[in-house]
Amino acid sequence: MGMPATHEFWTADMVRAKPDDGKRYETVHGELLVSPSPRAWHQEIVGRLYVLLSDYTRRARVGHCFSGPADISWGPDNLVVPDILVADLAQARTLDWSQVQDLLLVVEVLSPSTARHDRFAKRRLYQDNRVALYWIVDADNRTVESWRPGQEFPEVSSSGVTWHPSGASSPLVVLLSELFAPI
Repeated sequence: MGMPATHEFWTADMVRAKPDDGKRYETVHGELLVSPSPRAWHQEIVGRLYVLLSDYTRRARVGHCFSGPADISWGPDNLVVPDILVADLAQARTLDWSQVQDLLLVVEVLSPSTARHDRFAKRRLYQDNRVALYWIVDADNRTVESWRPGQEFPEVSSSGVTWHPSGASSPLVVLLSELFAPI
């Protein structure tokens, strides 16, 4: 289960120095977040969304899509590893995570061990850092929460979600019946 580790204040550099043991390590405002490897259903949903978002960003010429792991950091006490992110194209072209700061979309697919972190600590961090849109995908309940900076409550959908970033001529519409269809 993902739980805060017992230790003093954790920095992004301390997290980067952790050994590669198959777990995901993140820090939000100095709190260490530890998660085990994701389930197969989680990875299937991440893969499906990555394909949709990557194809869309190429066609729309809006940002660049990355699938995790990706070390995104806003300051010395924050380091998160989103499942999927769409970054500003100029920053993405640097191929340097430290330069990727302006995120157009972040997607986290919930796992039992990450739900609390994704819905609270990481959501607040993304909102505080002006991530334009944050999707929390609950594959078990077949819903998506959409969060924008400044929102106190999400838009929750069980039918579909739409993303229409600035500069795109048409939106991306993701039908949840297709996203959550069995293999």
